[in-house]
Amino acid sequence: MLYQSLAIALAPGIAISLLIYWLDRREREPVRLLIRSFMLGVICTCFPLLVEGTAQQLGIGAGGGTLATAFFAFGIVGLSEELGKYFVLRYFAFPKAAFNEPFDGIVYSVMIGMGFATTENIVYVMQYGIGTGLVRMFISVPAHAAFAVLMGYYAGLAKFIPQHRKTLLFTGLFWAVAFHGAFDFFLLIGDSFFLVAASLLCLLIAIRLSVRAIKHHTEISERWNKRED
Repeated sequence: MLYQSLAIALAPGIAISLLIYWLDRREREPVRLLIRSFMLGVICTCFPLLVEGTAQQLGIGAGGGTLATAFFAFGIVGLSEELGKYFVLRYFAFPKAAFNEPFDGIVYSVMIGMGFATTENIVYVMQYGIGTGLVRMFISVPAHAAFAVLMGYYAGLAKFIPQHRKTLLFTGLFWAVAFHGAFDFFLLIGDSFFLVAASLLCLLIAIRLSVRAIKHHTEISERWNKRED
């Protein structure tokens, strides 16, 4: 049972990581950097745990009304988790010489996000069982991937448009936090069908935007490589 639980917890994050690696067809990133990005994503789970734990000790959390739950979902959970991933993307992956085309922003961001999501997944599966792992396989882990793609899309632009670097990096962080917060908010505010549906709608919109971002950066990177040639 333990091995089955671990397999279910690990499978979605690894599968999405392999998918994004496969999509990076023109000039794949060094595997060692991708593994480090994934592992740093694992480590950066410590930051939101500290922030969320402190917030709860101060009495800040879900269940205190709509505004309190919104603040917790967006300002505590969404911001701390995406900020932790952002720091790794910005200060580890972004300066690397291997980050040499716009699509690389998505690749590194997803690797970091999947390290984070996999760690979170293991904790939830060990705590609540295989059923939770199966639900998270199709909802929570893809959500982290979608948020990561949105952040990575703007990081990829920021790398090669230095005059707008700060604005683009902030925009990527903003949209990741916004979708993450909205996704969590509707789940935290109640358990009715409509609230769950609203959360899933946020996820579907984020996934659709992520697919567009991947397609757009794939095209940009192809043109970038032709220009370099």
